[in-house]
Amino acid sequence: MSETKIAPAPKRTTAAERPAGTRGTTIAMALCVVTILLAVLDSNIVSSATVPIVRDLDPVHGVDRIPWLIAAYQLAATAALPLYGKLCDSLGAKKIFIGALATFLAGSALCGMAQSMGELIAARAFQGIGGGGLMSVTMVVLRQLGAGGPKDGEGAKPEGGDSPGDGGVNQAKGGGKKGNIGGIIAGAGMALGPWLGGALSDHAGWRWIFYVNLPVGIAVLIAAALVVKLPAHTTRHRIDFLGAGLAAAFSTALLLVTEWGGADYAWTSPTIIGLAAAAALALGLFLWRQATAAEPILPLSLFAIRTMRYGFAIQGLVGVAMMGSIVYVMIYLQVVRGIAATSAGLFLVPMAIGMTVVGLVSGRLVAAGWSQKTFVVSGTVSASAALALLTTLDTDTGLWTLRGAMLLMGVGFGQLIGQLIELVQDTAPASRLGVATTGVRFFQTLGTALGASLFGAVLSRVYAAKGPGGTTSDIAHLTGTARAHALDAFVSSADVVFACATGTMVLALILATRLPGTRTRA
Repeated sequence: MSETKIAPAPKRTTAAERPAGTRGTTIAMALCVVTILLAVLDSNIVSSATVPIVRDLDPVHGVDRIPWLIAAYQLAATAALPLYGKLCDSLGAKKIFIGALATFLAGSALCGMAQSMGELIAARAFQGIGGGGLMSVTMVVLRQLGAGGPKDGEGAKPEGGDSPGDGGVNQAKGGGKKGNIGGIIAGAGMALGPWLGGALSDHAGWRWIFYVNLPVGIAVLIAAALVVKLPAHTTRHRIDFLGAGLAAAFSTALLLVTEWGGADYAWTSPTIIGLAAAAALALGLFLWRQATAAEPILPLSLFAIRTMRYGFAIQGLVGVAMMGSIVYVMIYLQVVRGIAATSAGLFLVPMAIGMTVVGLVSGRLVAAGWSQKTFVVSGTVSASAALALLTTLDTDTGLWTLRGAMLLMGVGFGQLIGQLIELVQDTAPASRLGVATTGVRFFQTLGTALGASLFGAVLSRVYAAKGPGGTTSDIAHLTGTARAHALDAFVSSADVVFACATGTMVLALILATRLPGTRTRA
C-alpha cells in the first residue's frame, strides 16, 4: 500500500483573502443559503410537474419515461459527489462552487428549452452534475466562511479515543452555526419543493420550474465571484479520477437496480442480476483503489474515526426514511383523500416549520457548548415517533393528526440534518474537509434514492396481495365497493411503508447512541 505524502502546511492567509468584515461574511452566507435552496428544490421539484410535462412533450409514451426523468438528476448528482469533495480540497471551494453553479444554470436553461422527453432527460442529467456539487460544496464554503478556513497546519485534537480529527474544536464556534443553518435550509427546501413545482407548473407553465433558476442563479454567480473570499490554496493534490469513476459506476448500478427491480424488470431477471453484480464489482474495485491510491477520493482512514463512521451511516438512514416518508405522505393525500398536488404540498409546511425552528435552536445551543450527540439522539427519537404515528393512518384519519405528525417529523429531522453534517465536519482532518462533507452528502443522497425505490417496491407488493387486482394506478378509475376495497388496501400498504421507515429510524437511533458525547467549545 502506498503512503500518502504529507503536504506542506499552506501559507497564512491575509486579510484580503477573507470576506470584508461582518457585512461581507453575511452577504456571502446569504448567497450560500440561496444556492442550497436552488439545489435542493430542483432535486425534487419535477415530481409534481410530471403531468403537464408529459402532456406537452410526449402525450403518447411520456408516462413510461417519467421514472427516467426523475432519476436522471439524482443519478448524475450522486455519481459526481465524490469527485467534488476532492476538487474542493485540491483547488479550493470557491472555484468549485462557481463551476458547479455555472453547470447547474446551463443545465437549467437546457431543461427549459427541451423539445422532447429525450432532450429533457439528457438536460436533467447535465443539470444534476452541477446540482450534485452545489449542496456539498456550499456546505464547505459555509464552514470556511465561519471559521476563516483551516488554521495554519493545525492538526486535530484526538476525539474520544478515535483517530485524530481536525481543528473542529477551533472551527466549531464560527462554522458550526452557519453550517447548521445550511442543513436546515436544505431540509426546508426539500419539504417545499413539491409544492413549488406544482404551483409554478399550474400558474406559469412547467418550463418555469427551470427558468426561475436563471435570474437568481446568475445574480448569485456574479455576487459570489465578487464577495466570497476564502483562504487561498497553495498546495495541489492529485485527483483520483479512477476512484471517482468507480464510485460513479457503483452508485449508478445500485440506483438502477432499485429503480428497475420489480417494476421494469423482475428481480430475478438477467438485467437486474447483472446490474447487482456490476455494483458489487465496482464497490470492490473502489475499496481496493481507496486502499492503494496515494490520494484517495474517499480515504478509508475516515472510517477509522468513530464519529465519521456512525455519522455516514446515520445520514444514509435519515435519507432513506425522510424521502420515503415525504413521497408516500403525498401519495396518500392525493390517492386516498383526493387532494390536488399543489394543496397536498401545503401539508409539508408544518414539517418545514418544525425543521427550521428546531434546527436554529439546536444550532445555537450546540454553539453554546451543548453536546451534538444530544440532538442527534433526540432527533432520531422524534422522527421515529412521527413515523410510528403515520403507521396508524386510515382512510378517514383526521388531517390535523397528519399535520401534527409532519410537525413532529420536522422537529426530528431538523435536529438531524444540520447536526450530522456538523459532527462530520468537526471531526474531519482539516485537509479533508471537502471529501468528508461530500462523503456525508453522498450517503444521504444514496439513502434518499434507495428509500424512494425500495419503499415503492414494498407498497406495490403489499397492495398486490391485499388489493382487488391491478395496480395502484387503477384506483382512480374504480367506483363503489371496488374502490373502497382498493383504498383500504392502499392505506394498509402505506402503513407497511411507514412501519419500514420507522424501523429504519430506530436503527439510526441505535447508532446515534454509539456516538461520542463530544461538546463544541463555546
